[in-house]
Amino acid sequence: MYREQHKLRLAYMPWLYYTLKPKHAAWARAWQAELQAQLSSLEDVEIGEEVFIAPQARLFAEPGRTIRIGSGTFIAADCVLHGPLVLGRNVSINHHVTMDGGRAGIEIGRDSRIAAYATLYAFNHGTAAAKLVRDQPVTSAGIRIGCDVWIGAQAGIVDGVHIGDGAIVGMNAQVTRNVAPGSTVAGNPAAPIGSRRGER
Repeated sequence: MYREQHKLRLAYMPWLYYTLKPKHAAWARAWQAELQAQLSSLEDVEIGEEVFIAPQARLFAEPGRTIRIGSGTFIAADCVLHGPLVLGRNVSINHHVTMDGGRAGIEIGRDSRIAAYATLYAFNHGTAAAKLVRDQPVTSAGIRIGCDVWIGAQAGIVDGVHIGDGAIVGMNAQVTRNVAPGSTVAGNPAAPIGSRRGER
């Protein structure tokens, strides 16, 4: 019973996976190896070393929509990830994050943090009045997030956005344009409010 509860705890707080005591690490690594092997047999995923994927996460990577997961990365429970996606080393995807790579894909650089309930959609619909929304053409430019970036909880990132290395996106921010390296943005639409370098 305790082990099942501990698996649930890890699923929602996967950073704990990397601090497990040896007596727990043995069964947890075997559990993850089995889960990841099953996922790899069903979807087009490439998984690095020491990766944690919660069993409640949903990864969809049909041919042409590969998901590549760098070593040391974790994906928490109730995430929905649809390729093409590239997650660098030591990336954290916290619970209930949704990402859809569209056709052009989403790339997230190493050591970046994506907080709970963030949404990233690398596609968009046309809006011409002469057609129903469901009949509009779909475009996809892709989303690029640099290294050492922190995306706050419930933030939204739209197609075509590039976020530079070291940037911070505040909680609930809606990012509709590029974010410069090292800058902090917040609001709807997101706008600069500061810098990690102390500049204003």
